[in-house]
Amino acid sequence: MQLAICTDVFQDLSYTDMLDKVKSLGIDAVEMTAGGWGAQKHCHTQELLKDSKKLQAFQDELTKRGMRISALNTSCNPLWPSATGKAYENSMYACVDLAKKLGVKKIVAMAGLPAGSPKDETPNWIVSTVSWPDFMEPSYQYQWEVTIAFWKKFAAYAKAHHIEQIAIEEFPGTMVWSAETMLKLREATDPIIGINLDPSHMMVLGADPIAAARALKGCIFHVHGKDARIERGLADTNGLLEPRPVTESADRVWNYVAVGCGKDLQWWKEFFSVLSMMGYHGDVSLEMEDLTMSVEAGVHTSIDALRQTISQ
Repeated sequence: MQLAICTDVFQDLSYTDMLDKVKSLGIDAVEMTAGGWGAQKHCHTQELLKDSKKLQAFQDELTKRGMRISALNTSCNPLWPSATGKAYENSMYACVDLAKKLGVKKIVAMAGLPAGSPKDETPNWIVSTVSWPDFMEPSYQYQWEVTIAFWKKFAAYAKAHHIEQIAIEEFPGTMVWSAETMLKLREATDPIIGINLDPSHMMVLGADPIAAARALKGCIFHVHGKDARIERGLADTNGLLEPRPVTESADRVWNYVAVGCGKDLQWWKEFFSVLSMMGYHGDVSLEMEDLTMSVEAGVHTSIDALRQTISQ
């Protein structure tokens, strides 16, 4: 496995300064947002699609540093029945177009979340039983119909544009938030769809990412190096569901933290060992979203932990 980094953590830096910063950390692979709701500060998709000279200059900066693009990220909610949702959808297709021009074979995305019915405009994440109220089961069935139809179409477009892997991040609040929902979408659509296994999202829902890695053998396409911590006392009282803003870290029942500040290094060694056993030998892309410390401290803490535990 190789260490990469999601570059939105350095969104205050220019493209070239970001590349120099990443190189100084001893990392040669970058995951950049090229669509969806990411910062898109380093990869201006529409500009690169329209101007071949800017596209070449963009590639040249990577080449002269001996760096590569691990994946283009276009995570968002294209299933939101609104003008914003349509804009997200368009940005995803543009990301595929750019990936083809750049020779990038993998994109990272999220499954999205539809509304609860054809008459609704509000995305509705159904996480409790569909047994009651009695309108929940038809809503859930409708949402999967919408989700599967979108991803069949998108997968076909991606394949036609030489994309080999669509790595969907199992994000709470979307239709794919677990190993089971990932496999359901994959089986209903196309094998080009697999998972971007982000262990932090499973941790905060009470799942075991190591067990999930075994269940997902053969369809792990990308991995995020990201940790989470269940906060003592608070989670015991209130459970794991947490609607508070991520900025209110002192009061939340869980938080995203630098790697090693949630699970210990023995856990991370086992996680990467099992990933290797399951056949994954690709990039581990550090996504630093710890608001309990500075960006610099979070990046260095995470890199130190990942270098001690990653299976190379």
